[in-house]
Amino acid sequence: MLDSYIGYRVLLVHAHPDDETINNGATMALYASLGAQVTLITCTRGEEGEILTPELIHLASSDTDSLGEHRESELASAMKALGVSDFRFLAEGERKYRDSGMMGTEPNNRPDVFWQADLEEASDYLVKVIEEVKPHVLITYDEIGGYGHPDHIQAHRVAMRASEKSNWQIQKIYWNTMPKSVLAESMAKMKELGSDFFGADNVDDLPFAKEDSFVTTLIDGNSHVEAKMAAMKAHHTQISLNGPFFALSNNLGLQVWGHEYYTLVKGKKSAPLDVNERESDIFSGVNL
Repeated sequence: MLDSYIGYRVLLVHAHPDDETINNGATMALYASLGAQVTLITCTRGEEGEILTPELIHLASSDTDSLGEHRESELASAMKALGVSDFRFLAEGERKYRDSGMMGTEPNNRPDVFWQADLEEASDYLVKVIEEVKPHVLITYDEIGGYGHPDHIQAHRVAMRASEKSNWQIQKIYWNTMPKSVLAESMAKMKELGSDFFGADNVDDLPFAKEDSFVTTLIDGNSHVEAKMAAMKAHHTQISLNGPFFALSNNLGLQVWGHEYYTLVKGKKSAPLDVNERESDIFSGVNL
């Protein structure tokens, strides 16, 4: 990797606050520390999220319906931990897209949720950001949103459509991915300790598990894994300190969160490559 990434720009498009930290926290902290411009667009405020903090249960959509505002503050704290200053909500200042909840649930049918958003309108909001920021690299979800959540799928659709419509041509586009080999190792270790792994018995039960061949790029963010853990803790309504995320850290070491995996879907894979022919730098081959 270069010593400085001043002038390089990456745009990440995520569905809810906390998705960015779980998927890309180490990558974001790494490149921000090296001088790259890191911009995060979050499409909803996560109003329908499950609340894991008992004293804040009253924020639920079924009670005061104020979780979204609280998660805005969690996101701000997480971004401070990662060293990222440019983070925004999609269509900020113009409208709010609400968390859609899971497929088949009552919130999913509300007219103001992100899943019901008009694709062209929503992508136009993102086009404005692309043409302002002029990112060299875009990171988002795959076509099933990783695990099928409607907001993740919609974030993928909006990001890809905006990249097509924008006058600014993004040189490289990545989708988040998680290889089966890594998940299988984590699952085996957790089972040894008698702990549950997201309710799954086998790696093939995990909808976000992908064959290792899908991984084109591995970012080693171990130098910034402490920042990622601090950001995860900031999302305290969504990520339990006693849950599987931190159990993995305690039992496999923090490095389990330092490696982040991607599939390159636009642009050419470029050196430097590791022994598995995977890129080690999302900006490799980018022209400033």
